[in-house]
Amino acid sequence: MAQLNTHPKTHLPEAIRSLYQVHQNIDDSALLERSLYHLVLLQASQINQCAFCVKMHIAEALADGETQTRLDRLIVWRHCSDFSAQEKAAFAWVEALTHLQSQTDYQPLRVELLKYFNEQQISALTLLIGMINLWNRIGISQH
Repeated sequence: MAQLNTHPKTHLPEAIRSLYQVHQNIDDSALLERSLYHLVLLQASQINQCAFCVKMHIAEALADGETQTRLDRLIVWRHCSDFSAQEKAAFAWVEALTHLQSQTDYQPLRVELLKYFNEQQISALTLLIGMINLWNRIGISQH
């Protein structure tokens, strides 16, 4: 069977450029701390099992000063003291928006987020999670 090239970058390059711009707008807003930004991208990529994205986000986080210990322990964030309460609230939001369980009650998660983030930051966090989930799915479609 012939190798298929179904990557949207090949067939819909303008759409991919637009997605990059959305991601860049979130990054440029500087509403999220750089460390949290990287951890959110990595956590969603781990949940989605996108090997390419996990490797990329680990490298980017390390280059920006994140520690290997925290990256290693992200997968068990609930069970260690390496992360702040603010980060843990964000990680719970990542899980909720990535797993999309029908029984999830989002209100308590939003209440917890509001303890540490303003509405603008929560919007940036939500967009970042949505974008990484989209990028993961595009990447996984090419495995």
